[in-house]
Amino acid sequence: DNREVAEKCDILILAVKPQAIKKVLRGIHDIVDEKKLVVSIAAGICLGVIESSLGNRKVPVVRTMPNTPALVQEGVTAISPGSHVSKADLLLAHRLFEAVGKTVDVDEIHLDAVTGLSGSGPAYIFMIIEALSDAGVKMGLPRNVANTLTVQTVLGSAKLARESGKHPGELKDMVTSPGGTTISGLHTLEAGGLRTTLMNAVEAATRRSVELGLIALKNNKDAEEANPDKG
Repeated sequence: DNREVAEKCDILILAVKPQAIKKVLRGIHDIVDEKKLVVSIAAGICLGVIESSLGNRKVPVVRTMPNTPALVQEGVTAISPGSHVSKADLLLAHRLFEAVGKTVDVDEIHLDAVTGLSGSGPAYIFMIIEALSDAGVKMGLPRNVANTLTVQTVLGSAKLARESGKHPGELKDMVTSPGGTTISGLHTLEAGGLRTTLMNAVEAATRRSVELGLIALKNNKDAEEANPDKG
């Protein structure tokens, strides 16, 4: 029961579909006060909608965008605080998501870009892993060997990028010898438009995030107009 949970808990995590958010908040708005921290991972629902749905009281609301590597404690979560969030509230939100990876502070206006980059990003990486593994199989490697080589290469490269502090281009050049195998492979990737394709993918996902947010706002507004006595 949502009301029972809201009454007993100090931290409320809104992990529902965007179209259900208003219904959920209408059911608990009268028992959620400034002593509770509301953390939303509902895609596309802005802080203002949540705050107004809670009666525009001084309820601390934090909007977040985690990603699926949180399942193995290697996620990254962008955190955007609402107007009534204290330093202690924000610290608590960070500690909550640091249990499953890294956290970063972002302005709410950038959360759609975060969605396009790190929110959808694991899918891009999984596709790259799949393609590289398939390439290894095409070149004669057993599937399990190709997959192990690919996954460890991606994992090790990411760790090197994080821990070295060097620009990715510099790390790329460290692998690239004049007239060697790597520059031949990189030339093919550039000719195929890999860089532009990845940038376009992030842009497309970001735009779709904006669209879904607008749809969610419209649906919530329509629901309010259809049930004015419950708004």
